[in-house]
Amino acid sequence: VQLQAFGGGLVQTGGSLRLSCAASGRTFNIYGMAWFRQGPGKEREVVAAINWNGDNTFYANFVKGRFTISRDNAKNTVYLEMNSLKAEDTAVYFCAKTKGTYISAVARREGYDDWGQGTLVTVSS
Repeated sequence: VQLQAFGGGLVQTGGSLRLSCAASGRTFNIYGMAWFRQGPGKEREVVAAINWNGDNTFYANFVKGRFTISRDNAKNTVYLEMNSLKAEDTAVYFCAKTKGTYISAVARREGYDDWGQGTLVTVSS
């Protein structure tokens, strides 16, 4: 599965962005997906994850109530709706696919093998 993330850009504090990750391949709908981010000088960290059919999700504490992950298996796409953006949300955002098939959303980085190229989100104060 090849992944392509897009939708990043420059936004002011308090603004919103919607990231999309388009996947190629017919088996997209059996894998869990996630969004990670890597800020300047920081480790890559999980932001949100979703299981294969969208009925189970995970959110990092720092985005709960502000970000929403969703997927459309008919379109082979996973989304990240980001609201109330803060300067500390500035990072390159990556989408990723799980190594295997799981019932629940996977929050561990080690659970992912295919990664998109990343899309830059810059939040200005």
